[in-house]
Amino acid sequence: MEPDSSRESPSRESTSLPGEWPSSALGQPFSQILHRLTCQESRRGKGKSAAIQDLGALIEAAECDQFFEGSGTWLRGMPEILGQVAKALEKYAAPPKEQEGRGHGYSEVAEKAAAVGLLFLKLLGKIEAAKNSLACPTWKTGLRDLAGPIYIFAVTHSLEQPWTSPRSHDIAGEVLALLLQVTECDSVAGFLHGENEDEKGRFILIMELLKPDFNKESWKNNPATKHVFSWTLQQVTRPWLNQHLERILPPSLLISDDYQTENKILGVHCLRHIVLNVAVLSCLLDLFPVLEKGLHWKGGAARPTTHCDEVLQLILTHMEPEHRLLLRRTYARNLPAFVKRLGILTVRHLKRLERVIIGYLEVYDGPEEEARLKILETLKLVMQYAWPRVSCRRVVLLKALLKLVCDVARDPSLTPEPVKSALLEAATDCLILLDHCCQGQVKGLLDKILQSCEDSKVVNCIRKVQQVSEGTPYDGT
Repeated sequence: MEPDSSRESPSRESTSLPGEWPSSALGQPFSQILHRLTCQESRRGKGKSAAIQDLGALIEAAECDQFFEGSGTWLRGMPEILGQVAKALEKYAAPPKEQEGRGHGYSEVAEKAAAVGLLFLKLLGKIEAAKNSLACPTWKTGLRDLAGPIYIFAVTHSLEQPWTSPRSHDIAGEVLALLLQVTECDSVAGFLHGENEDEKGRFILIMELLKPDFNKESWKNNPATKHVFSWTLQQVTRPWLNQHLERILPPSLLISDDYQTENKILGVHCLRHIVLNVAVLSCLLDLFPVLEKGLHWKGGAARPTTHCDEVLQLILTHMEPEHRLLLRRTYARNLPAFVKRLGILTVRHLKRLERVIIGYLEVYDGPEEEARLKILETLKLVMQYAWPRVSCRRVVLLKALLKLVCDVARDPSLTPEPVKSALLEAATDCLILLDHCCQGQVKGLLDKILQSCEDSKVVNCIRKVQQVSEGTPYDGT
């Protein structure tokens, strides 16, 4: 079946720049269809539906090697034209703005998505056939422009969302599966970050395609964009995520900063994934001053909250109920750096920090005690930066530190002695600093404990606190 030339067949000049017609036999009809898909005049009406039908017929009739003609020449080759057509199809099937997508609007989206999905299945089928053809060695180059838009389409319509129907959902899932097969990837993660060290993957490509839709003015124009971003982000873990921090952090913060609860939750999930999978935390913290250029305190009013505040609040929110030791260690490992970055502004988070510190000091963390050591480091920093607010918390902090000292001193487990010594030393340092913050009140409270305590390690710890507080060098006896 040949495309109906009576339907909006554009002139050569109207579809491309002069001299840029593709050199292949398919170039001109594909360019005409591209014009019909992107033409403003045919946006409302049957013009695009007819273009979809003609495109399906064109794909079916074409030989697989025809899709890659013109590649590598100065002319606009078929691979680039196919990429533009794929982008236009993805946009055609995209859901409308949230306030517009009610009832009939969403059912129409599902119908469009099913039609576009079938087209992508045909096209990917041709490329799969081309892989086995000796006459078509350039299929990988040709696939480069297609993979991104097809991936975004597949994720948009394979997630459970209001704009999907069972049929469009299934077809989109088939498209994603066939895309992985054609690109020779075992998983979506492999597709994004590369199946091996020598392969770059397509994560940057996907992020660049999503980027135009991720500014403050337009990110809600397509309600699928945030879900595609979030789902894609979740597929990439450490160590691959480190290098993409500049691309993934701003959209995550943008989503989490929205007034709608649904978006806040989605943004929080994105930020949590980043915190857990960006091993080089200093990179994340170094980005905050760049992102916060416009947030300068001018005095008078309260200081504006920063991105660092938001991320620390997120970390503390997840730390408090977390019971899995591996995640507790990960969170605790990152906490001191955030306190250092915020400095005196840590006082904004003191209530939650207090609960997290006390809760984490109570739980044995295994032979290395990484979580409790990092929490003690955090507590020391908090007292240094926010010392005026510490005195009113002296009793609860003193109880937590003394309980830790007693637990470690009587620990019958296989915890190495150097680790126990490190814990006792860190806890003692915190007690000394707590006494300084409270103008010597802790020393008086410790006198009563010293009279009834018989454990030598606990006694040595208390004596060190008292002697250092009095300015007397501690001799360890």
